[in-house]
Amino acid sequence: MSDRAILFVDGNNWYHALKRLGVPDLLCLDYAKISRKLVGPRDWVETRYYIGQLRQENDSKVYADQRRFLKRLTDTDSRISIHLGRLESRRAEDVTAKRLRKYLENPPVPIDPRVRLDLERIAGRQGRSVFVEKAVDVMLAVDMVVLAERDGLDAAYLLSADGDFTPAVAAVCSKGKKVYAASPAYGSMLASAANAFIRMGRSWFDDCYG
Repeated sequence: MSDRAILFVDGNNWYHALKRLGVPDLLCLDYAKISRKLVGPRDWVETRYYIGQLRQENDSKVYADQRRFLKRLTDTDSRISIHLGRLESRRAEDVTAKRLRKYLENPPVPIDPRVRLDLERIAGRQGRSVFVEKAVDVMLAVDMVVLAERDGLDAAYLLSADGDFTPAVAAVCSKGKKVYAASPAYGSMLASAANAFIRMGRSWFDDCYG
């Protein structure tokens, strides 16, 4: 009897969970080994890696690192595919500057004019640029549900701890399919919706390098 397994990797959430755990050499992880280890005796059909695509003009080094990593993924096994969303630049407000502006509106003690001028310049900072993923989570959730509806899988492995995927997990389970969430981080919402939540420790990855 067929027991087909597909892995869905929420690249951004997964990467940061691994980084916080202190997993070494993240760019050298072998996702074929990770996939086989997770699915066990099931038939590993494919692994789908979802990530926002960096642009060269934003940061050429990080862009090159991502290109090398994605090429390594697809070169590892033909069953591994990349699914790219987009990244949009946003201004993240500097919380310290915001508090300083409020303080300068009504300081409790007189401030030397020169010092005040320097503080106002600091407070005038508009924050820093950050990149926000767009469409990636939606793409992953839709693909997982559609593949379940088309009977393209028997078990879905979601490599993420993001509770936003809970409705998609519930939809896949409603089709009679199994869903297993896996991450070094813990996601209580996903754990309540999935058939099981696989919490990974650092040593779990020791035999997952090429």
